[in-house]
Amino acid sequence: MGHMTWSGSRRARHAGLVVGATLALLLPTAVPATAEPGATTLELDEPSVVEVFLDDRDELDRLVELGGDITRLDPAGEHGFVAQAVIGPFDLDVYNDSGFTFGEVLYTESDAEERLDEREAAIERLRAENEPEGTARTLADTENLRILRADYFEGRNGDFLSVEVHSDFGPIENSRLTVERDAGPGTEIGDGGTQTLNRFVDVGVYMYHRGQAAVEERPERIRVTGPHGGTAVAEVTEWLPDPRGPGDPLPYTDFLNAYMTPDELYDRIHQIADEYPDIAEVVELPHRTNGYRRHAQAILGVGVNGQNADRGVVVESLVHGHEGGNDIVVDLVAPSAPDSGLSVDVEGDEITVALATDGGGAITTTAAEVVDAVNAEAGDLVRAFTFRGNAGNGVVRAERVRADDFLNAPDEVSREPAPVYALRIGSTRDGSKTGVLGYAQEHAREWQTPLVTIETAERLVRNYGVHDTTTELVDELDIFLMPSFNPDGANYSFYDVPLHRKNMTNYCGTGGARDQWAVAQGAQWGVDNNRNYGAYTLWDGYAGASFTCTGGTFAGPEELGPLSQPENKNLVWLVDTHDNIGFSMNIHSSGDYFMWSPGAYIADGRVPTPRPTAMEEAYFWESSAHILGAIKEYRGTVVTPARTGPIIDVLYSAAGNSGDHLWYENGIFAWNFELGQAGFQPPWEEAHAQGMEYANGMYTMLEVALAHQKDRFRPRSGVSPRPGEHTGPVEVVFETNEPAEIHYTLDGSRPDFDSPRLEPTGVRGGLETLRIEETTTVHWFAVDIAGNVEGGYDPDGRARNHRRGTWVIVD
Repeated sequence: MGHMTWSGSRRARHAGLVVGATLALLLPTAVPATAEPGATTLELDEPSVVEVFLDDRDELDRLVELGGDITRLDPAGEHGFVAQAVIGPFDLDVYNDSGFTFGEVLYTESDAEERLDEREAAIERLRAENEPEGTARTLADTENLRILRADYFEGRNGDFLSVEVHSDFGPIENSRLTVERDAGPGTEIGDGGTQTLNRFVDVGVYMYHRGQAAVEERPERIRVTGPHGGTAVAEVTEWLPDPRGPGDPLPYTDFLNAYMTPDELYDRIHQIADEYPDIAEVVELPHRTNGYRRHAQAILGVGVNGQNADRGVVVESLVHGHEGGNDIVVDLVAPSAPDSGLSVDVEGDEITVALATDGGGAITTTAAEVVDAVNAEAGDLVRAFTFRGNAGNGVVRAERVRADDFLNAPDEVSREPAPVYALRIGSTRDGSKTGVLGYAQEHAREWQTPLVTIETAERLVRNYGVHDTTTELVDELDIFLMPSFNPDGANYSFYDVPLHRKNMTNYCGTGGARDQWAVAQGAQWGVDNNRNYGAYTLWDGYAGASFTCTGGTFAGPEELGPLSQPENKNLVWLVDTHDNIGFSMNIHSSGDYFMWSPGAYIADGRVPTPRPTAMEEAYFWESSAHILGAIKEYRGTVVTPARTGPIIDVLYSAAGNSGDHLWYENGIFAWNFELGQAGFQPPWEEAHAQGMEYANGMYTMLEVALAHQKDRFRPRSGVSPRPGEHTGPVEVVFETNEPAEIHYTLDGSRPDFDSPRLEPTGVRGGLETLRIEETTTVHWFAVDIAGNVEGGYDPDGRARNHRRGTWVIVD
């Protein structure tokens, strides 16, 4: 077991701490229900994760367009979904007017007390251990069915068969397909039972039929039939098979003890670099964050959920709370004399507002009048506004309030712009080795994601020199691990609002109901960093982000454009400066997903970002199988085929996400983990297990990168039917022994890299075929992902040692 050293300044939780959310795995009785399943209205006192029932993809897109903060998405029925979305009191009007149907409130912010109690207990235990006392086409009559995938897998919850099939009737007809399966070797198809495949339509576009069912025996073969007489047979493959042997176990693992704050994460990587200076160093990224800080506010006259908003006044300091804003006092005073006029007096940090009265001595000053008077007389100290853009026609009451920034972290958590750090590991760190990047906590509330980076870092440095595979990884790769991408938001999630997703920079104004809001009520300001990158963005018309400053997927101010946030600039600087980085993993939670580009589409017509080539797509899938197999080894967790693949195929559009930026702008093989189905802040036992199993996956991604760097093997290609004499037209099918591209010519010329290449045939399809209708000689070569060319052929040279074959067509 690895151990952490905890400084005394970080042991105690601040007395005013607002505790965070326990996600999933909580007993339902622990959560007060605020909506009945099937209700169309919600009542919430705090941000909560709520089920939202969606009839079809159009409703899902509408939820995304609202800026919906979707934490998990599951298919339901034939076309529908059940989304889990974070909804706060601030959003109630929007959601209650949306027409959505709501299910249960699954967890709320106040459920996180147990998580922080567990963390405190772990720290106390570690302290005791470490500090002992004293220390559209024409269809045939019979439909054509093409089986895309037939995957058998074993998991903790049983054995399953997942099937995906394309039907040429699918684009125009809503139908189901039937799968019959055998019961293993020597049995007939049908002996193992049947299952049904439903049509998968995404933004009005038919993708394929899919379905998953539990099986008692591993089937060898399946037969798929459709309502129009189509049939297809395929062999069943094994998804993430169990390893055949013990492999190469690591001597030293398990360095995780508790959830860690950004300061603790940064301290940890500095400790690693100090202890292992020959193979590790800390990189300080150039752009500091805005800081864990807020302007202080005095909120007068308005209730917790906006009651009496017409008499609400918000007075905000011009300086941040820790810079003196928290010392400002606003005192609305009722004069004792009748017919008094409204006046404002400023003395030091105290603003006294003497309210106007009528002839009977009753207060007559409205909220709007207080706002105007304070701005006129105290504008060099504060700015005032009505509550959430209300007209402010209500008469105020006498009240004295001290301003507060409502930040509860202990004083040792800096309120200044924060540095962001990455740990660089490698015995050669000069850019000559293949670079691999792992980054976590792009979303603040995902507390378990940094654990993957820390466990990976510790395994690398502590097994170096004693474990052959680890030693080779450190010697031959250049590894960058960023444990807390968004430290401001993470601190706010730990100490204040646990379900906070974004950074802390406030771009809201003061003029509208969806703009400025009193911070005491749980502000939802901030930019979703994973919507602020520069490739295929909201600014370009892609779906899955919002310009609403309080929305869960706020991409940033429209006028600033993409890459406006320092956190995003840091990541771009890192990959641009270290252009040897060829592989990356963006570590998120939750849901047990494993994804890559394309990650966005234009909703009208579902126009996606460019899909990878057939070779690249095959490489993503092949590499993913290795990575996910390593995850499964820890405790049997299976990331299912339905949750593996391009982001838009398994989830939804996410305009301006980091994976797309790294893939399209930098050519980096960029994957996305989504840890576990137990939420953002699961009980420690579950969080620990997720950190361990996905560190297995991260380790294997390093092995994938190393294999790519060392790849000197030339691909081989084959064709069917073979060249020779054939009766009538033939469809020539090309195959390769590894992910590779086929470049070809039909005019007798030498093929080169500019020659046509075989493209994939639709979503999850194989290579296109060449239809030969008259005698033709095809010249071709295969090139793999590492640039190795079949047979040593040089496409840029003059030699003609490429592949060729002649198909002679006779009547």
